[in-house]
Amino acid sequence: MVMKTLMAELKNDRLLRALFRQPVDETPVWIMRQAGRYLPEYRAVREKAGDFRTLCTTPELACEVTLQPLRRFPLDAAILFSDILTIPDAMGLGLYFTEGEGPRFTKPVRTADDVKALTVPDPEVELRYVIDAVRLIRRELDGKVPLIGFAGSPWTLATYMVEGSGSKEFGLVKAMMFDQPKLMHHLLSVLAESVTAYLNAQVAAGAQALMLFDTWGGVLTPRDYRAFSLDYMEQIVRGLTREHEGRRVPVILFTKNGGQWLEAMAASGCDALGVDWTTDLKEARARVGHSVSLQGNMDPSMLYASDKRLRDEVGSVLESYGRGNGHIFNLGHGIHPQVHPDKVAVLVDTVHALSRPYHRK
Repeated sequence: MVMKTLMAELKNDRLLRALFRQPVDETPVWIMRQAGRYLPEYRAVREKAGDFRTLCTTPELACEVTLQPLRRFPLDAAILFSDILTIPDAMGLGLYFTEGEGPRFTKPVRTADDVKALTVPDPEVELRYVIDAVRLIRRELDGKVPLIGFAGSPWTLATYMVEGSGSKEFGLVKAMMFDQPKLMHHLLSVLAESVTAYLNAQVAAGAQALMLFDTWGGVLTPRDYRAFSLDYMEQIVRGLTREHEGRRVPVILFTKNGGQWLEAMAASGCDALGVDWTTDLKEARARVGHSVSLQGNMDPSMLYASDKRLRDEVGSVLESYGRGNGHIFNLGHGIHPQVHPDKVAVLVDTVHALSRPYHRK
């Protein structure tokens, strides 16, 4: 009875229902990086903030940009505006952002002493600005849609921490993994503990669903993916708060370029898998069965196409998944900064309109 009462407070619970493979009237849709540079109102707030770091670390500004896409589009979820590198930053690595080059660290983790000096940040202290943003966003949403909290996977965080920035070859982090596996496992263990505490704090503050972004798991071999990425995500999932406010908290796991490992990912204990555009949804659904829901998976570049082509592609993605429960429409990765907002409006409206027949009994 408590569950039903609290669920009723949420005006639109399509996302949560779909994540638990329950019936919905329309396929829910949200977009990775939906609060971002493709919106002129976001760019205005970014200019006001002065820099990206200030935008992320000021709860009122993070709340504002989180809510901006919901004012434009009938999306079925909000996702916390933040950065995946907040945890390494809280560990004292000196995160900064260079225009056009992405994130960098002044103190990359390269030696055994560097790794052993790392400690688990207290989310209510070093990461208080994120937790305060979650509280503020949840209050301002007022039950309109659920709020998704998130974190980067341990492996993905480690790649940035060891490389000191983004990378194409991952030479430094892979060298540590190959030559000093015990050291790498120590680093990943500290990160897994940190991510677990961070996500649990987001739930306590009001996040109603969680997502783990394993952006760089796909650069690993099958053997190393299991040992250095998936095992630590499983550890995190086991340690998460899975019920709050009388409602179960679903977890989405997303490994970019991870389509070959869907079965192993589905066995991690998560509720849903993000699927990028390199994997067919029909095939993915056949492989995982009813064990998890699937999120995805339109190519983000399709938003550059004509409205007709875009609508056709939405229809193709919906048809690929087919009838029944357990699909959350999303892009296969984040929306590009150059996309026109009108294309997002076409996408969201088309998903809702074309998906209705797939949910009729």
